[in-house]
Amino acid sequence: MKVSRREWLGALTVGTAFAGLGGAAEAKRKEGKVEKLFNGKNLDGWYVSLRDPDKKQRAKNEDPEGIFKVEHGMIHVLGKEFGYAATDKEYGDFHLTVEYKWGQQKFAPRNKPDSKRDSGILYRFPDGEEDRVWPKSIECQVQEGDTGDLWLVNGTTIVAGGEKQDRFFKKTKDAEKPNDQWNRVEVIADGGRCVHVVNGIVVNEGTEASVRRGRILLQSEGAEVFYRKVELRPLA
Repeated sequence: MKVSRREWLGALTVGTAFAGLGGAAEAKRKEGKVEKLFNGKNLDGWYVSLRDPDKKQRAKNEDPEGIFKVEHGMIHVLGKEFGYAATDKEYGDFHLTVEYKWGQQKFAPRNKPDSKRDSGILYRFPDGEEDRVWPKSIECQVQEGDTGDLWLVNGTTIVAGGEKQDRFFKKTKDAEKPNDQWNRVEVIADGGRCVHVVNGIVVNEGTEASVRRGRILLQSEGAEVFYRKVELRPLA
C-alpha cells in the first residue's frame, strides 16, 4: 500500500512520546522534563476560584470553609462548593499525570444515595477568560463510572467519533479501579489532539481541539476527592 509522506510521518511520531504507558497509548512528540505542579506541601503555583451557596463567584482565593487544602501530602478537595484550583501558569502541549481517590462525603446536589461522586480535570482554560463555573476549557471527566469522558466546556469543540463535538463525547472503555483505590489519569494535549488515559488504558481521544493553550484545573463538584501526584511533561 502506498503511504504519503504525511501519513508516514504521523506513523513515525505516534509512538515516541507516550513511553511508560506499556503500549497502552501513543504520542507524537518527545517529552521534556517532569514539572511537579503540586509540591506535596501547599498550593503554591495554584489559585482557588469558588462559587458561593448563592451561586455568586467568590473573589480569587476566597475559601472560608477550606474546600481546597493540603493534608498528608495530598490535595484534599471537600467538594461542598463548586469551583476549582487552577494553575497560575498556562500550558500548551503536554503530558499530564494525575492520581486521585474518592473520599466519603457528598454534598448537594450530589448527596443522594445513588448520586455519582464527581470531579474533573479541566485543561486549556485560556488566559483572559473569566473565572466562572465552568470556564472555557476541555474536561477530562473524573466521575464514578465515567472517568475519561470528554466534556467541551463553554464553547470549546473537538472532533471525536468522526464528528465535531461541542458538548460531550463518552469514553470508549472502562478502566477505573474501586473507589477505595488510587486511579491514575493521564491527559495528552498535543496540538489539536487530546487523549485521555485511565490506569494505562486509552479511553478517549479527539482531534482538532478549538483551544490549544491554557491553565489546568482540578474541580470541586459536590464530592470529596483526594489528589496526590500532579505532574506535567511538556511536549517539545
